[in-house]
Formats: sequence, structure tokens, C-alpha cells
Amino acid sequence: MMEQIRSAMLAPSARKSPPTFSLSQLAAALDVEKGSISHRMSKGDLPPGRLNAAGSRREFTLAEARLWARDYRKDKLRPPGAEAVTISIGNFKGGVSKTTTAVTLAQGLSLLGHRVLVIDTDPQGSLTTLFGILPDTEVEEGDTILPLAMGTETSIRYAIRPTYWDGIDLVGAAPVLFGAEFALPARQTQEPGFEFWRVLDLGIDDVRGEYDVIIIDTPPALSYTTINAFMASNGIIMPLPPNALDFASASQFWSLFSDLANELLTRRGLDKTFDFIHVLLARVDSADAASNVIRQWIGQTYAEKVLPVEIPKTAVTGVTSAEFGTVYDVSKYDGSARTFKRARDAYDSFVGHIEGSIRGVWARQTAALNGSTPEARDGKETKR
Repeated sequence: MMEQIRSAMLAPSARKSPPTFSLSQLAAALDVEKGSISHRMSKGDLPPGRLNAAGSRREFTLAEARLWARDYRKDKLRPPGAEAVTISIGNFKGGVSKTTTAVTLAQGLSLLGHRVLVIDTDPQGSLTTLFGILPDTEVEEGDTILPLAMGTETSIRYAIRPTYWDGIDLVGAAPVLFGAEFALPARQTQEPGFEFWRVLDLGIDDVRGEYDVIIIDTPPALSYTTINAFMASNGIIMPLPPNALDFASASQFWSLFSDLANELLTRRGLDKTFDFIHVLLARVDSADAASNVIRQWIGQTYAEKVLPVEIPKTAVTGVTSAEFGTVYDVSKYDGSARTFKRARDAYDSFVGHIEGSIRGVWARQTAALNGSTPEARDGKETKR
């Protein structure tokens, strides 16, 4: 049935295809005037795009748009000596937009010129599905992190595959990944000196120099794979809808993670420091009076960790996810232009804030490489 649905939604190829960009959209993405792009095209050093079939507008492919972004934003890309910033998207509960957040963040960063690796550690494979790949039938054990967990591989490189989206590579997930929840504790008891929480961290070392950002989508539980993802990360993003049950669940999540971190690390004389921890208000219904109260709770609880952007609950998200996509997959939206712009602007703002955090990590990395220690290092968030 999933194959039939995908074929219907992604006809005629049954595979996802990237969006195209008009001259206006490219100019908006680069934050320049259209005339600036037209003038630059006359130099012939960047792809000029092509006129559409009707000859009414100039269009650029995703790959072409990314070439423009990498040229215009070269001073904002990963500097020499820095390595990939790893970000985990986590929450105790399902249905809080973890996977959508992970994919849109990856797409948004790639549109800014960054090269991104996304790793799906959830056996349900929702992130893998959003890339147009069916976990049950198109993902084998060797396409997941399971061989890492079992110890038959030491680098994640074996599982990396390209996607339909230029600039994003994927490590997929499938139900077989549930095996990691048995393999990791088994190795912990059987292998002297083994540290189950460092498997993914060590596994991605080999490719940190090849990407700007590594994004990990985690299961809706504080599982062995979730702990691995967090321990491998520079930063954590928690999508949190403003409702009472999700708020309570998030509190339990942080309490349990703190206890686990103390048990795994502090008692061994080790520590874990995060460069940033962000809480993203997601699925926000501004017309819901109760959610306004809970947004205040969230602000009082998490203070400066709450990002100054909210992802609205709109029809756009539902329609795009039903078609195996996100707001960034849409070249032209058939519904309300205002509704689509509201959703797209929110995600653009979110991506912009996260890029700022990423560049802060790079600044600390390059400062450490040069032997200096900027004050920004003192602003790190610890597991406490």
C-alpha cells in the first residue's frame, strides 16, 4: 500500500524530485536584488538557468541555486580547520515535528550553501520516508547504523547514500534498526572497556571533515540510539508544541537524560558539554488560548534556550507531508499564498538562527586550533 501511495503522490517517476527556483526566489534566498543576479550572469562564471517552456520566466535547478549560494555566501560557510557541527533533534514523544524539523533544517541549510549529512536513528524510518525511500522494502541492514552498533563497522561511511536533494546525503533507517537496542547493551556486558554511548560519535569521526552539518533524527524515546545521538552532538534541538502533555513529557525527558548522563559519565570522571541547546516552539496554534498560557510556561522554564521563532500549525505542513515533502519541496503552492509564506518564513527564520549557532561553534573550533580561547567558549550549555 505504501508503494502504491508513493507512486500516486510522486507520479510519474515514483521518486521525489527537487524543486526549481525562479529568478525572484533565487534573489530572495541570496538576499540580493534580481538585478544583481542578472548582472552577475553576464560574467558567465555561474549557471544562468534556463527559460521555462512558456518562455515566461527563468528557472534554476536546485544544484544551480546551491552553486549561487556557495559563491554569494562563501564567507559564511565552514572555515578552514573547522569540522561538521552535529545536531540531534530529540523529544520523548512522537508527533511533535521532530522529523519535519530535521528535514527542513537540512534542506534550509543546504539552500544556504552548506553540505549536510542526515542520519535516521529511528527504526520507524520517518525521515527516510520523507526522502522518498520506503524503509520496509528499500533499506537493508547495511544502509543503517546497525552494523556500527553491532561492531562489524567502525565508520559510518558504508551507509551514506545520496538523495534527490543536492547537498544532502542520508543514512537511512528501517525496522531492523531495533536490533541496536539489543546489540549495544550486549556489547557493554561482553566487551571490556566498551562504551556503548560513543559508538555513533566515533562512527562519524571519519566524515566530519566532509560535511558542514550532521543532523541526527532520534526515536521518540530515551533509547540507546538516542543516547548515542546526543553524545555525538555539539547541540540539541527539541521541538516542543505548546500543550500541557508535551510540556510535561519534555520535563521528564530532561530529568531522565540528566540522570543518565550522571550515571554514564560523571561517575566515570567524564563530562559532556553542548555548544547549544535550543527549544523550538512547533505546531503553534495562535488562536488557541490555552496554548498561549503554555507558551508562557515554556518561556519561564527554558528561558534563553527558547528560540525567538515559532513554527505555526498550518494546512501547508499537512499537505506537504501527505505528499512525502516539506515546505522546501514546494515550487508552487496551490493553496493560500499568505499561509504558505507564513510557514516558509517561519522555517527560514529557524534555519537562520541555527546557522548562527553553527557558525558560533566553528568560531570556537578555529579559535582552539589557533591557540586562543574566545569568551564564547564560556557560553556552552552543559548536561546539567
